[in-house]
Amino acid sequence: RAEEVPAAQQPAKPQAQANGTDKSSHTVSSRLHKWFCDKFGEYIEDFRFQPEENTVETEEPLSARRLTENMRRLKRGAKPVTNFLKNLSALLDWYSIYTSAIAFIIYINAVWHGWAIPMFLFLAILRLSLNYLIARGWRIQWSIVPEVSEQMEPPKEDLTVSEKFQLVLDVAQKAQNLFGKMADILEKFKNLFMWVQPEITQKLYIALWAAFIASCFLPYRILGLALGLYAGVKFFLIDFIFKRCPRLRAKYDTPYIIWISLLTDPQLKERSNATVSRRVRVMNLFLQTATARSYVGSSAPTGISKDEDTSRFHSTKRGNFHEVFNLPENERPLPVCENGWRCCLINRDRKMPTDYIRNGVLYVTENYLCFESSKSGSSKRNKVIKLSDITDIQKYKVLSVLPGSGMGIAVSTPSTQK
Repeated sequence: RAEEVPAAQQPAKPQAQANGTDKSSHTVSSRLHKWFCDKFGEYIEDFRFQPEENTVETEEPLSARRLTENMRRLKRGAKPVTNFLKNLSALLDWYSIYTSAIAFIIYINAVWHGWAIPMFLFLAILRLSLNYLIARGWRIQWSIVPEVSEQMEPPKEDLTVSEKFQLVLDVAQKAQNLFGKMADILEKFKNLFMWVQPEITQKLYIALWAAFIASCFLPYRILGLALGLYAGVKFFLIDFIFKRCPRLRAKYDTPYIIWISLLTDPQLKERSNATVSRRVRVMNLFLQTATARSYVGSSAPTGISKDEDTSRFHSTKRGNFHEVFNLPENERPLPVCENGWRCCLINRDRKMPTDYIRNGVLYVTENYLCFESSKSGSSKRNKVIKLSDITDIQKYKVLSVLPGSGMGIAVSTPSTQK
């Protein structure tokens, strides 16, 4: 305060008004100061570092009902995407000639004038607008791409115990196949970029260098025009011709050839095992040949001939392999089944129980599938099938009540289908 006026010289009423003004201004400033401090404190608390909490998510127990419900939810959630991809594929496959021709002309015209991105953005806005009207109750059944109708299976309400069990098996099989396809795609991409197959990755490497050089020297307008025209001609015309001519596609469709040639991890493991087994077979053949030559060239009176020495390494429980099955002497079991596989032969053409099921050992040679019965008797109980005569081979379920696709092998020949 600059000056202090004596209390006696000041009137009473103005002094009361001054005190009220000071109190109100003091209250407003204190509230403003408190609000500012609170807000600043909240911001400071937001920037405070706290230790990370390790939270463990609780997993639901396995339930058949929950599994089927989640699969149905997944199917319903993915239905719009799958329907769009299916309809887009129908558009590119010229399912409706007029619609595909109009779409091709519009796309090429938009790319030529540089309107490709605005066209796609306009289509997205149009689709959202139609979805808004449908959500408001409008009945609009118009799509940008032609719809492909498919048969819908009516849902079953009352299911028996066996039907519920089969439903769970079907859901598990679909999940298995879906995970397998996803794993195959991811493994192919991983092997492509990790130089697992250098001859294929080298093509990608050269293509990336060519694209990099082109992006450095060509204007973006010309580069975008070239990519857009190539994409339109590729998806609308070239792929349509390749799908109708498989032999032409197998020769000249480079992306398709590269994708088919890429191997997954199980295929690479199987190929490496086949290579190792082939090397083992070559080494065994070399050792057997060297041993036979040493026996033939030796003058010791052992009385063992070349044929006897080579056949004693490939003998069954009842004698030499080629004698038991009446095969040429050069037929030998493969190294993977040199001692045979214990199995059971089920011949559905037979009516007698003794001939219907036979226990024995299975051998596989280069040209034959041989089954040796464990029962004593003549060699008529043995079974020899030439591999070139087999028309079909697939998994087999011995009993229909067993789950899964079966642990048997059904072999079909022209003489029998059982």
